[in-house]
Amino acid sequence: MLLVRSMGVQDYQPIWQQMRDFTDQRNDENADECWLLEHQPVFTLGQAGKDSHILTRSDIPIVHCDRGGQITYHGPGQLMMYWLVNLKRKNIGVRDFVTVMEQAIIQLLADYGITAHLEEGAPGVYVNHQKIASLGLRVRKGCTYHGLALNVCADLSPFQQINPCGYQGLQMVNLQDLVEPKVSVKNIAEQLLTIFSQQLGYEKSQTITQ
Repeated sequence: MLLVRSMGVQDYQPIWQQMRDFTDQRNDENADECWLLEHQPVFTLGQAGKDSHILTRSDIPIVHCDRGGQITYHGPGQLMMYWLVNLKRKNIGVRDFVTVMEQAIIQLLADYGITAHLEEGAPGVYVNHQKIASLGLRVRKGCTYHGLALNVCADLSPFQQINPCGYQGLQMVNLQDLVEPKVSVKNIAEQLLTIFSQQLGYEKSQTITQ
């Protein structure tokens, strides 16, 4: 059973706190959850994040968080898919779960006729060496939180204020710029969720809009 929460556009820090609280309080009786949302504009730095990758400071807040990875940007038009999964119960390792995330995004893009690829030593999913999706997880008590960010129809200009994911000159791309007709975050979320559910073996799901 998978519980899906459709959460609209949210500030980053309250959601991050809710993920940590859920993970700390959950037990083996709790269903796994997937949170679908967009964030208000924010830069987040992972545990190894370096301030030197911030090139220009603006009114966009900067949050140091506990996921893996370096600095990235989140904002409206970017699908956030947070996975709160009991890895022990699923009998899947962290590396394998990351592979599921990568392959689900690659499959989604293939369904739109887009050939996506991975970059050696640079986590995430790329199209023509431009990054379309970022990945970052934290595991606590054998359970994941955080997840993935997929650029659908976002304003990508804030990425110019940073070295995205710690890579100087890395270019970002939106799914919307690669397909016709135009796509929405809501539709992409539904399609990607279906692929994930199949790959992770969730036979049933319940969606709550909040």
